[in-house]
Amino acid sequence: MLDDLTLQIAHAQSAIAARSSSRPRVALILGSGLSSLADALDDVVVVPYAEVPGFPPSTVVGHRGELALGVLEGQPVAVMRGRFHFYEGYSMQQITFPVRLLHALGCTTLLVTNAAGGLHRNWRVGDLMLVADHIFLPGMAGHHPLRGPNDERLGPRFPAMVGAYDAQLMALARTTAATLNITLREGVYLMLSGPAFETSAELHMCRALGADAVGMSTAPEVVVARHMGMRCLGISLITNLALPDGPPANHEEVLAAGEAAKPTFAALIQGILARM
Repeated sequence: MLDDLTLQIAHAQSAIAARSSSRPRVALILGSGLSSLADALDDVVVVPYAEVPGFPPSTVVGHRGELALGVLEGQPVAVMRGRFHFYEGYSMQQITFPVRLLHALGCTTLLVTNAAGGLHRNWRVGDLMLVADHIFLPGMAGHHPLRGPNDERLGPRFPAMVGAYDAQLMALARTTAATLNITLREGVYLMLSGPAFETSAELHMCRALGADAVGMSTAPEVVVARHMGMRCLGISLITNLALPDGPPANHEEVLAAGEAAKPTFAALIQGILARM
């Protein structure tokens, strides 16, 4: 089983190497409505997920399903235009396999983004939130990407998750936001499995647990990235206010919020990359 994973990584790596000689340093995973940032890449090579061994089909509206390799703000990057989710029926190992591949391609830093519901009444749709930490509820309930035999070639059996989000990268994000006059919230991201949006009682629970935003991704990818020693930075786009007495959320507003936030989001990410 362990050899199967390393062979699968090597197979996918070879497939990408046949298309591009790029040696990316920074991996970007772009969430719902945010994939247009990859349009700014120079010297870009685009590989559809369907052509990457080990990648399952991407089924979510708003996810392009492409891996783009190129240069952004002087940084060699690998950009995932859309991700895979646990709620699509894939295992935690399947949805985090791309992070294994990105590391094998040379990425030492993971910049992960997502669409999230804001849990504060004074926040607004379109706000950006720096992820200071996460609560991985599915993982705590046993749906964990590191469950099963561990391959020491990839990372330790019991990786520490305190400080999962890199302090230096977070400081860089704050400085960049201040320089660009971008309001950058900061807080804890809580992952639920989805795909249903939360009940009022569940939203009360999220706040009681100390969360500031809630979504359906990101935590498994960060866990696997940290397992392999990658530095991580997380940015959430607040696409709706997830309030117990507020209007019900829907995926259309998530995509609309992503569209409206494109200029601000792109400016922040590109500013961070330029300063790395």
